[in-house]
This record gives sequence, structure tokens and C-alpha cells, in this order.
Amino acid sequence: MVDGVLYATSPDNLWAVDARDGSILWQFYWKTRGGTHIGNRGVGMWRNYLFMETPDDYLVKIDASTGKEVWHVEIAPFEQQYFSTMAPVVIRDHVIVGTGNDLDAPGFLQSYDPETGKRQWILYTVPMNPGEPGLDTWPSLEAARHGGGQPWVPGAYDPETNLYIFGTGNPTPAYTPAGRGIGTGLFTCSLVAVNVDTGKMAWYYQTSPRDMHDWDSTQTPILIDGKVNGRTRKLVSTGARNGYFFTVDRVTGEYVASGKFSNAANWASGVDKQGRPVLNPEKVATIPGAIVSSSATNWPPPAYSPETGLFYLPENNSLAIRYLINDDPRGSMGLGGTAGGGGVSTGGSITAMDPNTARITWRHPLPGGGGATGMLTTAGKLLFAGDGAGNIVAFDPANGTPLWHSRLGNVSGAPQTYMLDGKQYLLVSAGDMLAAYTLYGAR
Repeated sequence: MVDGVLYATSPDNLWAVDARDGSILWQFYWKTRGGTHIGNRGVGMWRNYLFMETPDDYLVKIDASTGKEVWHVEIAPFEQQYFSTMAPVVIRDHVIVGTGNDLDAPGFLQSYDPETGKRQWILYTVPMNPGEPGLDTWPSLEAARHGGGQPWVPGAYDPETNLYIFGTGNPTPAYTPAGRGIGTGLFTCSLVAVNVDTGKMAWYYQTSPRDMHDWDSTQTPILIDGKVNGRTRKLVSTGARNGYFFTVDRVTGEYVASGKFSNAANWASGVDKQGRPVLNPEKVATIPGAIVSSSATNWPPPAYSPETGLFYLPENNSLAIRYLINDDPRGSMGLGGTAGGGGVSTGGSITAMDPNTARITWRHPLPGGGGATGMLTTAGKLLFAGDGAGNIVAFDPANGTPLWHSRLGNVSGAPQTYMLDGKQYLLVSAGDMLAAYTLYGAR
């Protein structure tokens, strides 16, 4: 919300909405070439301009007053099946954009000049040239160049270090990794810190070495000032899709704590000295099938409360049988080569973690085994989330006790809050609807 105007998106569309009454001020429509319309995660803003990614791989600059296009530039090769869903992140005179690909192309993060649309730098998330760091974790340069590691979701910026910290996706091939050798496949399934001005990687921490289950680590990281062993530390924490929680030093990437939050995660045999899960080979796809846990959390963002010192994430657990359907020793491209069956939910919850120790503080089960949406905490001692059963719920962040709820339908995104005319609003998206509530007692 900026100057009384909300900006809402869906693939190929952007709306300006009056934040007081919900009326539409203007709509921008992008005439697409096609591509994967899986979603759109929002826009970035610079001065009086908005920046939006499109599924067919353009960055579009839009006048925030009129909804008219100023310019657009291509940010990824459409013919290579890239698609762009990330909300651009504006940091001073940098527009940070990410793209996605489910085939066998390399992942990369880019920065563009908000005035001209000229690219300032590009950071590949896999080695692309001889002698580059991480190449020894791949069987060959060719394998690395087709290794994946897509940045699907916006990261977090630390102004104290000028580092932008984001997560990378799975390696490719994802499930049939014969062509990936026995290495860990850097820098896929990792937290990566990049200098905003230079585009150079400062550090990384891999959350799923040698991933064989499509464990994207693109879940939203949160910057935290915490205390570890009595010493104040600058930290960054994330709850990963693989069912494990991680905290590292956000200045150096040094490991601090990790632990399993998913009650179904069975794919790892334990953790190593750096807190990284160790792959259990018995939980890799086989021809007769292996019973393995599915994604424990995904793109809906977590939240953190400085008052409670707790990190809140949506947990959604299930088990499925993973069959290997292509036993060619060369493996399969992208996400191919396997099939799933026999899925069963083991329950969903809102889970509160202590980021300093990576231990669960409390867990609130959700009705019907549903999974929570994204989270929001406020200074008014409230935690908001959808409950997977059609309700927006206010919880006590200290212990997870529900305080009130409202039936909306399928709550699809993370709730947001804004102040306008002395009132505090709670904004919730449900299906194709935006609903705003006034929080009574707000000043």
C-alpha cells in the first residue's frame, strides 16, 4: 500500500485498488506470448513506478499513477521454457528479478537499472565456466550448466551488510540424478547471499545436499537479531520444503542451528556436522516404489515476532509412494522419470520455532489436515494465517491459541496489514477476492 493505493496482481494483470473502499482505480493487462501461468507474487516499486514480471519472461515498468507501460525488457529466453513469477525487489537503484524453469536450464538472479531497463549484473546459481567455485560438486561442466537452482521467490535484503539473501531451487534432473554423479550440486537447494552492487556471491549454505526429491529451498528467509549461547548474533532463518529448519549467520553464512520441524519427513538419515540433512538412499524413487515424505512447506511466507522471539511457518505433511519409471542410466530431464501414488496426509499445522536453537516451541494442528497459508505477525500481539479450511484466523503468537476467525473461503496468500487515516487494516486474499478488515482498538 502506497499513498492510499493497493497494488494487486495475477498472471498478466495488475490492479490499482483504493485502500479505503476497494474500488478499482485502473487495471494493467499484459498480452502474453504464453508460458507457464502458475502465479504472480507481486510488484516492486521505485519512485512513482511499478515493476512486474510476466510469465513470458519480461520485466515491465508501469506508471503507478496511470497504469500505463513505460518500457519492457526480456529477462529470460522464452524458447528455453523459462517463466517468471517472482515479485521484483527494489533496492536503491537496483531491480532484482528471478525466473524459473522446470526443464534443464541454469538458474540465475539479475539486477536491472530502474531508469533505463539495462541489466546491471547476472549471478548464475550453478557453475557456468571452467574453474568456477562449486564445479567439483558436479560430474562435468555440461552437467552443471544444465543444473537448475532457480530463484522462484523473493529473498530478504540486509542493509547493514548490503547483502540480498535468497533461496535456490532443486537441481536437475530432479528425481533421476544419474547424470549428476555423486556430488552435492552446488549451489542448488541453498541459501545464497549476493552483494547488491556487484552481483558477487558472498556466501552460501546448502540445505539439501545431493537433493533427489525436488526440495526447492526457495522458501522466504527472515533476518533476525538473536542470541546464541549468550552472544548477540545477526542471523537469517528459513523453514525449508524438505521439512528441516535452518539458522545461519547472515554476515558469514556460518551454521548456527538446524532441526526437523516436519513430523513426516523421513527422507534423511540424520544431519551432518554442519546441520545439513544426510540423504537416506532407501528413500529415493525405485521401480517397486519408496514411501517418502512430500513437501512440508512451500512458497507461502513465514513470519517472525521480535516480541516472542519465535519464527512461524505453515506446515503441511504427507507421505506418498515414489516410483521410478525411467531406469535409463542417463536419467531424465527436469522433473521427469518418476511417478507418485498412494498419497496420504499426516496433518497440517502452524508451527512455531525458536530460531536460535531450531527447536519447536509449539504446534497448532489445523482442521481436516489442511495446510496453513502465509503468516503475518503484528506488534499488537497477533499472528494471522489461513487455516486451510476457509478461515482467516487470529492466533496468540505466544502459544498458538485461536482468538477469532472469519469465514472467507480459500485463503490463498499471506495476510498483510497497513495504516490509513488512523485505522489499521488487515488485508486478506481468498480465491479471486481481496477482503479488508479494520482492527478495532488500533491507533
